[in-house]
Amino acid sequence: MSAAAHLPALTVVVPLFFAYLMPLLARWRKSWCAATTLAVLAFTFFSSLYLANRVMSSGPFVYHMGGWAPPWGIEFYVDYLAVFTALTISGIGLPVIVYGIKDLPHELKEGVLGWYYTLYLLLMASMLGMALTNDLFNLFVFVEICAIASCAIISIKESRECVEAAFKYLVLSAVGSGCLLLAIALIYMVTGHLNFTFLAATLPGVMAVYPKNILAALALLMVGLGVKAALFPLHVWLPDAHSSAPSPSSAVLSGLVIKIYAVAMIKLLYKVFPATFAGMAPVMAMLLWMSTLAIIIGSMFAIVQEDIKKMLAYSSIAQIGYVFLGVGLASHNALLGGILHIFNHAMMKAMLFLAAGAFIYATGVRKLSQLKGIGVTMPVPAGAFAIGAMAMVGIPVTNGFWSKWYLALGALDAGKPLFAAVVLVSSLLNGIYYLPIIVNAFFSKPEGAVAKPGRLPAVMTGTLVVLGAGCIIFGIFPSLVLGLVSRATRLLLGL
Repeated sequence: MSAAAHLPALTVVVPLFFAYLMPLLARWRKSWCAATTLAVLAFTFFSSLYLANRVMSSGPFVYHMGGWAPPWGIEFYVDYLAVFTALTISGIGLPVIVYGIKDLPHELKEGVLGWYYTLYLLLMASMLGMALTNDLFNLFVFVEICAIASCAIISIKESRECVEAAFKYLVLSAVGSGCLLLAIALIYMVTGHLNFTFLAATLPGVMAVYPKNILAALALLMVGLGVKAALFPLHVWLPDAHSSAPSPSSAVLSGLVIKIYAVAMIKLLYKVFPATFAGMAPVMAMLLWMSTLAIIIGSMFAIVQEDIKKMLAYSSIAQIGYVFLGVGLASHNALLGGILHIFNHAMMKAMLFLAAGAFIYATGVRKLSQLKGIGVTMPVPAGAFAIGAMAMVGIPVTNGFWSKWYLALGALDAGKPLFAAVVLVSSLLNGIYYLPIIVNAFFSKPEGAVAKPGRLPAVMTGTLVVLGAGCIIFGIFPSLVLGLVSRATRLLLGL
């Protein structure tokens, strides 16, 4: 077999292998750490592109670890949703760490930089594994790696706020992991399978005999993944964790980590649990109302924040609500909008956190009231922040517009216009807390540290330009990603 045939496994194994080597490099060749991390993430991006091209041209395919076919072996199922998620993870993870090369030495102690790259590669590998796996226990293993790495890239800053936020995250994440493990045990007990395809075939028969087991398992899965995805009201760990972490950590946690759990829930709800199950438990209705509350309450909390990173963290609670709104509505356009928002929000929220990080890097200022005039003295980061803010509101020509457009259309298609109104109201709420920041940035006189900011490294500026351009390009040409998302949606809905 050629190396290309093993790419599904290599996409996950290569970052895991180099994460293992990174502490040695940090000890003997410290200058190689950043370059090695970039090379590994570039490899995952191009391998994801190759897999996406293959899936688009010849359809989904399976990869068996070690040549062992299920139910005995572990299977990777490379379909449209898997390659879309892998492209999002590697495509956003790469520019974030490019930015981090200059920002991390500013935020972290020198001795822990090598460990940061280790944790970052572990995080990327675990998310790619969750995207590609077709096995329930394998999913749990990657969830655990992701949870531990996430806690560590928050606490690595070693400030009191970071350690406290990481501890809170660890406790709640452990509760979520416990729920997932119990759910997997209940499902395996009555089906004898862990492979998604075998489970989907076995569950309809099992449901008639053990309905309570399956109901309990689904409830545990919903709570476990809901905690990790920070779906309201299971979100309480997120604001502190995302606001206190180093800026590259905030960008990847908010842009990617909470989304991968949403992808896991989409896989389970649409591929594993049969359609006949919908009548037994109001799962989709619960998701709809939880996501609606997330969108409204997350936005309202964001409005009253004074710290720029905490405001962005509360905004993430609202944004994950859009993804679950699409999942709950379950019409083609709504699910398309929800999945598309995974990519769009990853790009714009990563850029917003990195822009906020640039302000803090150059001025040391975090309070929104003190950032007046920042657009005059730091036009590029402020311009990137403005593009991200407009994308969050959903202004046309930005990528955020298309997510909301398809969600609103999907709500109307499903005969639930109330949720289309929720999307419109949420845009208004987003405008209330984002637009004053832009107005103050560009039309106020800079004072204090903002009047004389430090010099921003070219790498950090370049990353913001690339992400800002991406938000505009995918806003003007949504078809660049819509073909893949549409096929993923049709396959999930069985159309």
